[in-house]
This record gives sequence, structure tokens and C-alpha cells, in this order.
Amino acid sequence: MTNVLIIQADQFRADCLGVAGNPDVRTPQLDRLAGDGVRHREAYCSFPVCTPSRYSLLTGLHVRQHGGWTNRCTLAPGIDTFPRALRRAGYRTAAVGKMHFTPTYLDVGYDQLELAEQDGPGRYDDDYHRELAAAGLAPVTDLIDQEHEFRATAPPSYWDTYGTGRSNLPEEWHSTSWIGERARRVLAGWTEAGDQLLHVSFVKPHHPFDPPAGWDDAYDPAKLTPLPGWTDTIPAADQRHQREYFDYEPLDLPRLRQVMAHYYATITHLDHEVGRLLDLLRRRGLYDDTLIVFTADHGEYLGFHHLLLKDGPMYDPVVKVPLLVKFPGQLRSGEVSDALVSLIDVAPTVLATCGLRPPAPLPGTDLTDPGAGHDAVLAEDRRHGVAGMIRTGRHKLLWSDVAGDALFDLAADPYELTNVVDDPAHDDAYRDLREAAARWALHDATPPTYLDHAAPQRGVVTGDDRAARQELFAGAVERYRTDP
Repeated sequence: MTNVLIIQADQFRADCLGVAGNPDVRTPQLDRLAGDGVRHREAYCSFPVCTPSRYSLLTGLHVRQHGGWTNRCTLAPGIDTFPRALRRAGYRTAAVGKMHFTPTYLDVGYDQLELAEQDGPGRYDDDYHRELAAAGLAPVTDLIDQEHEFRATAPPSYWDTYGTGRSNLPEEWHSTSWIGERARRVLAGWTEAGDQLLHVSFVKPHHPFDPPAGWDDAYDPAKLTPLPGWTDTIPAADQRHQREYFDYEPLDLPRLRQVMAHYYATITHLDHEVGRLLDLLRRRGLYDDTLIVFTADHGEYLGFHHLLLKDGPMYDPVVKVPLLVKFPGQLRSGEVSDALVSLIDVAPTVLATCGLRPPAPLPGTDLTDPGAGHDAVLAEDRRHGVAGMIRTGRHKLLWSDVAGDALFDLAADPYELTNVVDDPAHDDAYRDLREAAARWALHDATPPTYLDHAAPQRGVVTGDDRAARQELFAGAVERYRTDP
């Protein structure tokens, strides 16, 4: 009987794995998992924003099909998910960590939800912040970075460091540790009979890059190598994004290396918690019979084109994601695939591995097939007008009703610095990609006939409880400012 473990990170750049060739980051546990499965080097998200991308992973649908365009959207109850399909088939289903649903405890097929949210109302509804409040603690570093009312009066040090630094929380209360510990509790209850699903979703390495004490000094900034695509200044084509979440114009190599040090530390902390989960499965004799998927909802610029975070053009570092798939029975262990794949492929892969079929055809492909892949992958974005991306093995087209079209010849220009949309030598590629994108939008990824955004709420805290928590967190931020 097949068990399923989905491990998801947030804002994890695809080349920030040791096994991916990164010269500095340490990810021994994920590297070992990659050796037991298939590592996909060309995997992409469907939308470089948390909630839309997560809904695509769960449903196997493009964003225009499930209709979840923002971080404040819900999922229509008539749209199926792989957790719902597994639950109908008799699986015990659970999720731990960051789901980023609206409402916070939206039922997408998980019988058990233990949540640790970050942005929006989730932090006032969820289990993690409820326990923090009960312990008299507040995630001050995170609150200053994520909540507008606190960020508006953030100290100069916050802006100078681009929001990176040591978490104010002790390690055992850091979200990465809390999520790992709660996930181990669920795995400890798994039985040998099988048919169990656990989705573990870490908040990190999403900004702020705030590893706890004991992890924050894991990397010496001076010894870190800027990743491919770093430029000394912001390219002219990207100038309109120079002041998104931060002002990126002053970013220099010393500051970038400091940001990288804390970003890498959050990854190594996460890797440690992943290793504890996998070791538990090994000790219980459940590892070999479990489908394990590791991925992320989107990537991170980390200096690419002199930018940070994810607000900007859909260059590869923000739309490309890590994807490791360890099949039961060590099927295809140690393989590396360069096929173009997408997060929409996770749902059909889970269903096929569990011997199930979706009730309706899905646009994704089953990755159990060694020949699986797409001729092109597509992604969408609605933060800066209506925008999209289509990428083949050689070319990539970005379109936007604000910025216009940009075409890149990735064979000659892997870091997407030269727009060849007006180069006659690339006219055929430009025409073919535009036509392929139009076919996809009009025929291959048509939305469902209805999108009912009414969804039942359950498990939401009362107004009084939320108000008390807001007061506690606000007080904690003020105390931290006066006596950090």
C-alpha cells in the first residue's frame, strides 16, 4: 500500500541545492533524497505567487483553470484536488505548515490540518501563532517584514539588511522547527497498513530570511559566491522593478552576500528538519514504500538582475523550482531529468502512483513515465498587469500588457539579458511561441464553466481571540523596537 509525503518549501531557488551544483549551500538530506529518486532540473511553477501556485499543485490545473489569482483567493468547491481524491479512496490525509488558504482552514481534502501561516489573517487563525501567543511569544522579525502597519515604521537596520537577520524566536519556536516537529508527530502515527498522505509545507526560506540563533551564523558571507545572473546594476529593462518590496539600487556585493548567508541558513535549517522526517520513515521501515515529493511554490531572484525576492519579471530564478520525486520501491533512483515539467504534474503523478484516476482529464503529465514532459511550460502573473511566460528548451517569451513582449534565446543568453524580440533571426521562434501561447489560453487551459468562490469556513478563531492576539503581537513589536 502506497504512502505519500509531499514536502514543500516557499521561495526556494532551484539552484540552491548542493546536488544542483551550488558551490556553497549545504543540503545533505535533500541531496540524499535526490539520489534515491528523480531530480528534475527543468521544473517550473504555474504562477510565482504562493496561493495560486499551491492551488495548481493541489488541483493539477493551470491558474486560469482553478481561478485562484491572488494570495487572498479561495478554491471553488467543485474543483477536485489530489488530497480529496485520496480521501475518497480511503486514505488518511493530513497537512502541516503553511497552506495559505482562504479561509485559513479551507477543506481541500485534508482530514487533519495543523497550520503555521505567515501573511494575512492566517497568522491570527492558525495553530502555530495560537501556541506562540499562549507562550507569550510573537514572531517580531516576521511581523515587521510582513505586516504593513509594522513595516511602515521599521528601523533603518531593517532596510539596510533587506530584512535579513537572526529571528527573535528561540529555535524550538521558529516556524521551521515547529512545522518539522508537528509533521513528525503525524508520521509517528502512520501505520504499516499504508494509504496515508501527509503534506508538509515550510514557511521558509520565504523572506524575511531569519534563521534562529544557532543557525544564523552557519555561513560566512565573505566566502559566498554570487549566483549566476548577478549584475552590478539593475538592467534598463528592469528599472521599473527597482523599488518593489525594497529599494534594490543600493544592493552591492557585501549586502548581497549577507542576504545570501541568511537565506542559505534558512535552507540548511529546513534541510535538517527534512532529514529528521526521512530518518523517522527509515527507522519505521516506511521509507521504501512511500512516494516522496520535494518542491516549492516559486523561486527567488537572490541577486539575479540585481533584484531580490520575487516581484518582477518571470525570469527563471523565480519561476523555476526544485523538484525531487522519490518513487516507492526505489523506481528510477538516481535519475536526472532535463524534460520540461511543471507543478501541475504533481497531482497526476500522485494519483497514478496510488492507482487512481482523476475524475476529469488533467493538463499535467504523469512523471512515473520516464518520457514524461512538455514541449513547452507556461506560467501566468497578474501582479503587474496581465502577464505570462512560455518556455521551450531554447527560447522563452514573456508577454505583458504593461511591459510588452520580451524574447530570449536561452542557448546564447541563459541569464535573460538580451531581448531579441525585434531580431529578424528569431522571427520564427517569436511567431511559434505566440501561437502556442494563444492555443494554450484559448483551448488547452480553458477555465471551468463556473467558479463558485463560496466556500465553508471551519476552524476559524473567534473575533475576541484574534483581537487579543493582535494586541499581543503589536506590543511585542514595540518592546523589540525599544529594547531589541
